[in-house]
Amino acid sequence: MESTSGSVTWESRLKLHRTTLWLAYQSLGVVYGDLSTSPIYVYKSTFSGSLRPYQEDHEIFGVLSLIFWTLTLIPLCKYIIFVLAADDNGEGGTFALYSLLCRHSKMGFLQTYYAAHERISSYNSELATKETRTSLLIKYFFEKHHGSRVLLLLVVLLGTSMVIGDGILTPTMSILSAVHGIQIKAPGLHENYIVFVACIIMVGLFALQHYGTHRVGFLFAPISIAWLLCIGGVGIYNIFHWNPSIIHALSPYYIYNFFKKAGKGGWSSLGGVLLCITGAEAMFADLGHFSKLSVRIAFSAAVYPSLVLAYMGEAAYLSKHKMDLQNSFYLAIPELVFWPVFVVATLATVVASQAIISATFSIISQCRALSCFPRVKIMHTSNQIHGQIYIPEVNWMLMVLCLSVVIGFRDTNMIANAYGLAAITVMFVTSCLMFLIICTVWKRNVLVAFLFVLIFGSLELLYVSASLAKVHEGGWLPLVISVTILTLMSIWHYGTSKKLEFELENKVGIDSLLRLGPSLGIIRVPGIGLIYSHIPYSVPPIFAHFITKFPAFHKILIFVTLEHVMVPKVPASEHYLISRIGAPEYRLFQCIVRYGYNDLMDSHKIETKLIEQVAEILKTECNCKEPTYLGSRKEELQEFMEAREAGVACMISNTYVVACEGSSFVKKFAVNIVYGFLRRNSRRPATTLGIPHTSLVEVAWCIMSS
Repeated sequence: MESTSGSVTWESRLKLHRTTLWLAYQSLGVVYGDLSTSPIYVYKSTFSGSLRPYQEDHEIFGVLSLIFWTLTLIPLCKYIIFVLAADDNGEGGTFALYSLLCRHSKMGFLQTYYAAHERISSYNSELATKETRTSLLIKYFFEKHHGSRVLLLLVVLLGTSMVIGDGILTPTMSILSAVHGIQIKAPGLHENYIVFVACIIMVGLFALQHYGTHRVGFLFAPISIAWLLCIGGVGIYNIFHWNPSIIHALSPYYIYNFFKKAGKGGWSSLGGVLLCITGAEAMFADLGHFSKLSVRIAFSAAVYPSLVLAYMGEAAYLSKHKMDLQNSFYLAIPELVFWPVFVVATLATVVASQAIISATFSIISQCRALSCFPRVKIMHTSNQIHGQIYIPEVNWMLMVLCLSVVIGFRDTNMIANAYGLAAITVMFVTSCLMFLIICTVWKRNVLVAFLFVLIFGSLELLYVSASLAKVHEGGWLPLVISVTILTLMSIWHYGTSKKLEFELENKVGIDSLLRLGPSLGIIRVPGIGLIYSHIPYSVPPIFAHFITKFPAFHKILIFVTLEHVMVPKVPASEHYLISRIGAPEYRLFQCIVRYGYNDLMDSHKIETKLIEQVAEILKTECNCKEPTYLGSRKEELQEFMEAREAGVACMISNTYVVACEGSSFVKKFAVNIVYGFLRRNSRRPATTLGIPHTSLVEVAWCIMSS
């Protein structure tokens, strides 16, 4: 028995190790595409300003030392060791951190507090540590001050909008930088041709999005591995061929020496140095598709050493060829392997772009689920792989914006300034949220949280300051993009919250409905009626309004509430929470359909699943052994089946929000113009829920927002 048990344990461990290594292999093509292509443009961007290493090597050694320690401190220490540990049931990203904070305290606006949600198996955290004085004070502060919760939500939406901005800047920066390598072999080629080739690649990339990444996804990891081998191999060659002493630059002394001699020019160059960590946030944001161990193995064993070798090799080449600053990456490639490396570089940038586009689709889906983004069409591109989606409206908008940036800017140095600011802002937002996580979720000593922010946050703030200094040189672009997206999301969330507020203020109590008697005061006609609303355990105002005008409705009434709770995924068995309202003769049911912010709602199955769930409850009650109730239960089941055959009708509200006459001009513009435009151009609620037009009863409301 012992040997058999030991064999099973060994086999299970071997299977687990194989799965982890397979996930680590796959993560190379999805998680690290952006981070691993940064060597193409880091040195070029760093030395694009006043910094020029014409005389001595201290600038080159100092920049390499900065790159090495930045890679070590932020991706390796901050993300691999600390941030990955703050996952939300295996999910990562800005919303995952916010979700943890919302569930452990009343810090959030995007969640609803119903006791039923706490019974979701993924709702409660495994952490059961004792509250500290600091955690209690922070929770009390957020609960007491409304403005603090607003600020926290805005910080989360800022980080989210910057990630969406990355969806525009990553393809433009990486693809344009890669294509610029053609000029090494064709120096007389006009800049317009470079821009044209980059635009063609981008149009092709976005045009293929609707097919889904599962058709070509198997190529991502091999391309990324080939790329890492190329840059690592070329790096080793350049180190030994040009300057083996470059290894001394790994000492932090050269950072001190760099700032001492370069002064303000050294600080200004940090905007280029930070590009070496663009894409680091993806290690956390894409965690849901992999595992923490697989992401850590892939970075530590493959990505990190390859990047360090690549930067060291290019620095070694630059130390002997100081006039090649603007094209050092491609000029450092040995002649024999130039074209193969160029082809792999172009493919690697396409993979990096594909990864950020897919991530943009996912985060917009999350924002939409939590009522922070207009209703858009979300298409599943794979029946086998969960989470692969395509959003047509967003895809074409991203393509137009990417082409506009490439054609408008043309200069990769200006795009780099924008790109760096977007990336470092997201990282700083993560550091701020991690402070709250350490204190209120992990319940560690506040000194630990301050130490985390002091080490990582201060470094990121230094990079932010250098990036903000280049606002006039392209850094304004991510600010404009993020402020625009943040404003649109905030306005949409405001309008949606006003709808919910209206329903809550005008709801009709269940007791009031039941006092009308078994007939409910209206004529009951054959069929099933589904009444959709945002509030559970009460009668929505649309139904109360409807029956006062038309006192007739179906024999079976089901009040349906769709809730997106602050967990990444709700188990399939816990999606539907169904209860009976009143006595069986009323034929009334309440159903709460619960989804997590990462769940993809299949709207066309909600109605079918809902009716099946109610039927199952009635069948279960018919199997009871109580003879007193058996006859009435069978009669009710029979009546339900007949109603199902008679047809299903759905009632839903179509609510309009307008500003009051006495409102300020800003509020009228935001609500009447901006929100009105978004509402008219977003998908209708009935379309989002997949309700056929023939079975739809839509009740229109106009809400005055004071």
